[in-house]
Amino acid sequence: MFDHESVVSLALRAGQAILEVYNDPSSISVTTKDDNSPLTEADLAAHEVIVKGLSRIDPGTPIVSEEGRLGDPTKFDTCWLVDPLDGTKEFVKRNGMFTVNIALMARREERWTPLFGVVHAPVSRVTWFGGVAVPAERRGPDGSGGLAVRPNSTPEPIRLVASGSHRGEMDEKFAASLGRYDLVRMGSSLKACVVAEGNADLYPRFGPTSCWDVAAAHAVVSAAGGLVVGPDGTPLDYDLVVDVLNPHFLVAADVRWMKHWVECNY
Repeated sequence: MFDHESVVSLALRAGQAILEVYNDPSSISVTTKDDNSPLTEADLAAHEVIVKGLSRIDPGTPIVSEEGRLGDPTKFDTCWLVDPLDGTKEFVKRNGMFTVNIALMARREERWTPLFGVVHAPVSRVTWFGGVAVPAERRGPDGSGGLAVRPNSTPEPIRLVASGSHRGEMDEKFAASLGRYDLVRMGSSLKACVVAEGNADLYPRFGPTSCWDVAAAHAVVSAAGGLVVGPDGTPLDYDLVVDVLNPHFLVAADVRWMKHWVECNY
């Protein structure tokens, strides 16, 4: 079994590599990948740190990163799934709302589910982690401790978290079905982490995402007692090889809103 603390430390080192670029007063150089997503020096620096670190921590286990692969996940039962810099657009805006995502995945035939995940926010220096055999925890300069989703006894209004840059007709339709709610906007996988720590109830996602965008936070949310489901309300799983794009998904503290979610999707 891998040492989860070593993976948490690795996420922090990747975050430091990102900050070296982020804190440079010169402008951030951005190129565009084949899928039209942005790429910076910080993405590549964090990728290099994480791949080298995971290769030492867990030799031989494949690594699937947004910025490249090491090994063949189809020949193994576990695989590391990495987004070295989730929220590159937020990084370029220098608003601090980006993260490092590292997840250990387990294969179930052709699909994958998260066993463990760590999400680190370099600017705030807050880290969330947890998994099947690792209790959910939040660590940061403002305090550390165990994570638990918001209890269903909490009075309204519902706290709904949404992207700062993606919000469309289906987002509005789902939100309208909930009744009274407060909207919290932020970027990257921070949206799922605030559900895990009990500061929001729901994070619906109708916009495009890839497996590495959410799997690490998925592990944290599950360990904190929450759920992450696909359009039909069943637990979200992932394709790391052929089609890395996710369907619509919902991160929620509990099942109270499942009927609204499924009806919105169908």
